Amino acid sequence: MTVPGQARSMTGFGTCQVQDDHGRQSWEIRTVNSRYLEVKWRVPGYCRRLESTWEKIVREHLARGRVEISLDLRLSRPDAVCPTLDSAQARGMLDQIRTLADQAGIPFQPNLNELFHHGGLWRDPSGDLPGSLVDSLVAGLRTVLRDVQETRSREGRALSMDILERLERLTRISTTIRDQVSHLAPKRMTALHERVDALLQGWNQHRESAPLMLDEPRLLQEFALLADRLDVSEELTRLSAHLDEAVRILTKLPDPGRRLDFLFQECLREITTCGNKTQDADISRDVVAFKAELEKCREQVQNLE
Repeated sequence: MTVPGQARSMTGFGTCQVQDDHGRQSWEIRTVNSRYLEVKWRVPGYCRRLESTWEKIVREHLARGRVEISLDLRLSRPDAVCPTLDSAQARGMLDQIRTLADQAGIPFQPNLNELFHHGGLWRDPSGDLPGSLVDSLVAGLRTVLRDVQETRSREGRALSMDILERLERLTRISTTIRDQVSHLAPKRMTALHERVDALLQGWNQHRESAPLMLDEPRLLQEFALLADRLDVSEELTRLSAHLDEAVRILTKLPDPGRRLDFLFQECLREITTCGNKTQDADISRDVVAFKAELEKCREQVQNLE
């Protein structure tokens, strides 16, 4: 049995918890199939500015898939992430309103509670997070990414083994088709010769003049044209090369999903051409069996990174 390579599934789940002086981090990652890498974050608001840096780390570990990352952060000192009031701007606003009130002769008694509703007076704390806390969050993210990668790798190995087994069956079917095709042209030629003989005998029985004779050179010419139309050796050679390449990709190369998806489309095109050109009942059954097995391979490949 061929040993699978490092293929990974795009479906995975990972968790981790980190407890340190800053508090407790609870990370969770869910990944599902996607043509490209899509990252969705569910993190505290004061961590939003870190997402661009974190996404670079995610791309170091994951190549494809829809990734949902959530963080539940319980800090031992919540004041470290509290929004900061821009005192200078607040005082400036109050002084200007007081001056306007004095000019209009209106008593001015500011309600400081209203400052809570002015978002422009509060600075996002993410830029002021302690460096040690930022480093701790990065370490937690890397840990949960390794955990989800272990899940994806285990499932990827299982998928690879299944695909490799199916590739072996596809190779056996293509070999059977090749053997059948090698006998197809002589069988068709014999059948054509017998049919022409029967037609001539039936025709000559009702003729009073000289009987019609079989034109052997012309018949040989038709045989040659028939053999050319039935020739699928090029298609079968390409098909065999595609199957061998699929095994190589699956066992030797990382991130084989897209390569295999394209390669299996080419396999489908070649086997369809074989069925259309041969027009034989036995070969058609093998072509249908090949396509059914190939479709299962294509479904499995959709899960590979």
